[in-house]
Amino acid sequence: MSHQNLLEPPETLLEVDPAAAELLSGADPAITAGRFPQSALAWATLAEAALAAGFTVEAYAYARTGYHRSLDQLRRAGWKGAGPVPFRHEPNRGFLRSVAALSRAAGAIGEEDERARCAQFLRDSSPEAADALGL
Repeated sequence: MSHQNLLEPPETLLEVDPAAAELLSGADPAITAGRFPQSALAWATLAEAALAAGFTVEAYAYARTGYHRSLDQLRRAGWKGAGPVPFRHEPNRGFLRSVAALSRAAGAIGEEDERARCAQFLRDSSPEAADALGL
């Protein structure tokens, strides 16, 4: 018999991202985001690439798009605004990577409050993701 802690919200597990296979095969994330605009993973990939290239404003916009697309998906999956979104569940990684990229991009453009909020949100959602993504 398994017991659930009724004081903690259950884990949220997102559905498979329709763009994931395309991105894993090496497709251009900009084309993929255009084909699958609901894909948090595509937007997170674009944000990470923009950050690596020094395009912080673009990274911020991509990451914010991925973050907002993720919130819609999380709510549809039963998320109530808090609770674990485990990194071990591959489809959750688009959301988690978007939050990490948004934190980094916000910091890069001087939005320190947002940087800190996003870093804490990531850690609250998935300590494993925060560690793996370096936040």
